[in-house]
Amino acid sequence: MIRCSSFAMDILAWRGLLYTVFILHFVFICQLLLLQPLVSAIDGKPGNAAELFERVSQSVKVKRYSEALNDLNAAIEADPTLSEAYFHRASVLRHICRYEESEKSYKKFLELKPRDSVAEKELSQLIQAQSALDTALTLFESSDFAKSLEYVEKVVLVFSPACSKAKLLKVKLLLASKDYSGAISEAGFILKEDDDNLDALLLRGRAYYYLADHDVAQRHYQKGLRLDPEHGELKKAYFGLKNLLKKTKSAEDNEKKGKLRIAVEDFKAALAVDPNHLAHNVHLQLGLCKVLVKLGRGKEALSSCNEALNIDGELLEALVQRGEAKLLTEDWEGAVEDLKSAAQQSPQDMNIREAYMRAEKALKMSKRKDWYKILGVSKTSSVSEIKRAYKKLALQWHPDKNVENREEAEEKFREIAAAYEVLGDEEKRTKYDRGEDIEDMGMGGGGGGFNPFHGGGGQQYTFTFEGGFPGGGGGGGGFGGGFPGGFEFQF
Repeated sequence: MIRCSSFAMDILAWRGLLYTVFILHFVFICQLLLLQPLVSAIDGKPGNAAELFERVSQSVKVKRYSEALNDLNAAIEADPTLSEAYFHRASVLRHICRYEESEKSYKKFLELKPRDSVAEKELSQLIQAQSALDTALTLFESSDFAKSLEYVEKVVLVFSPACSKAKLLKVKLLLASKDYSGAISEAGFILKEDDDNLDALLLRGRAYYYLADHDVAQRHYQKGLRLDPEHGELKKAYFGLKNLLKKTKSAEDNEKKGKLRIAVEDFKAALAVDPNHLAHNVHLQLGLCKVLVKLGRGKEALSSCNEALNIDGELLEALVQRGEAKLLTEDWEGAVEDLKSAAQQSPQDMNIREAYMRAEKALKMSKRKDWYKILGVSKTSSVSEIKRAYKKLALQWHPDKNVENREEAEEKFREIAAAYEVLGDEEKRTKYDRGEDIEDMGMGGGGGGFNPFHGGGGQQYTFTFEGGFPGGGGGGGGFGGGFPGGFEFQF
């Protein structure tokens, strides 16, 4: 029984040994088959090595750099003296700007094949690309975007066309230079190769954001956050956009509801979210200007409209609103200039045309005499108040009472008489208040059409004072003594 048991155990041991030998042979055969090209190359059969390098080249063409490097690393592991594998590996690593590893491979190749001109040239290109990338990054940090972009495009991406770090830097430089369309295009190329590239999603989203294409920007941020919910910059960009849209909607809603003062604060809050977002802020500044014009706050409105036009000089509505703001600040000529320009750009818009006509009328009115001011009365003064003011000033400035400054008194008296001729006549006063031209009636604004001392065509002007001139000592041919009753005098 013991012998039988021992015999059975021997059989099992032999079976295990045979099984182990079988496995070892199987693994050896597999390794031999997989490394056949490399072994053949070592044995002096360059055709199979050429097939390997062709496969590597094809992998590089379709941007499968990891596969190419895996093949080359396997080849080098199988034969550390296979010089061409080092050269190809160095080239692939330079292509994707893994410069330190690439340099080591070039140097190893040159140890095996000293003074190889092609390898020496490529090693020199590697050093140039590495130096250019470092320089570009330094220039980017110092805000010299144009020069930095030049290094990236003309050196780094020429010698390292698959350098993801340089490609992302290029997108950042285009963003910083406000070339948002270019940034979208370049980031799109990166995402075609790697549609989960978080940096490219962030940068492309920002480009759409600064073009005020907020829906597309939001989709880019959301995709990135689905891949990495804790990505700091993506979260900041996403929630910053949400905040901006919320404040903008609040401002617009309050404007529609007539809550203008609240709308002003909302517009200012939205503008404070991102002062650099010009494509959106131009509309916020315009909205703020419109609300301020409605509130009659001309100076503030003018500032907002100027900001809008600084961003977009061809924004017609901002030009119109600035004209309205200038009317509020009594910049009549500036208002006419803005509204005339707007009317020329949009000749069919009757609202603009009407605003332009108002500005012209206001300018014309600003240049005429202010008869109310000359008589020292308000626009709401009654006829009797106007008459009293006129009599007082006529007495004060009558030339016979101002012998020493007769010329000045004559000029003042003319203005006082002309002002009373307009304001003392209900019809003329009404037309004057409406801004109508009354110069055709003989009123030259005190500039020569009306002269109380010389009636045109022999006409005499009569001024009647009920109650006489105030007293004074007797004397000569002036207005010395007081006149107890009504008195008429003529010129």
